[in-house]
Amino acid sequence: MLFKSDLAFLSNFYAASIEWEGKIWPTVEHAFQASKTVQTANKEAIRKALFPGVAKKMGKRLILRGDWEEVKLNIMRDLVRLKFTQHLDLRDKLLATEDLKLIEGNYWHDNFWGNCYCDNCSNIVGENMLGSILMELRETLKKEKEIEKD
Repeated sequence: MLFKSDLAFLSNFYAASIEWEGKIWPTVEHAFQASKTVQTANKEAIRKALFPGVAKKMGKRLILRGDWEEVKLNIMRDLVRLKFTQHLDLRDKLLATEDLKLIEGNYWHDNFWGNCYCDNCSNIVGENMLGSILMELRETLKKEKEIEKD
C-alpha cells in the first residue's frame, strides 16, 4: 500500500513539523536527510528546503557521515517517534490503524525502507524498515496509552 489518501500521514513527506536538535523541521524527511551529515551548513540548507522532495535530493548529494550505516535506523526511529509524540492527532491516527500491516509501498525501487511495486521489483520482498518502525512505534504507543489509563 502507498502512504496516500487516508494513510498519507504515515509518510515522512507529510507536513508535520518536528522539533529536533533545537530547531523546527518541516517534515521528518527534512530532518532525516540532514542527519546524514555533520556539516552544519548542509543541515541548515536541507532544513530550509521548500519541499521534502527537494530535501531528499539534497540528501543524496551529501558526503555521508562516517557512521551512517550504523545509525540510520535509530535516527529514523527517533524522528518518527518525535512526529507521533509531538502531534497527538497523528498519534491517534496511527493507533487507529490497529493491527493493519503498514508497508511503505513505492515505485522508486526502495526495497530497504519500503517495498517497491514496480514490474522490475515485483519478485522482491522489501525490507519495509519504515513500515516496521511505524508498527513497532504503534505497539509502544498502545502500551503507553494503557499505562496512562491506569
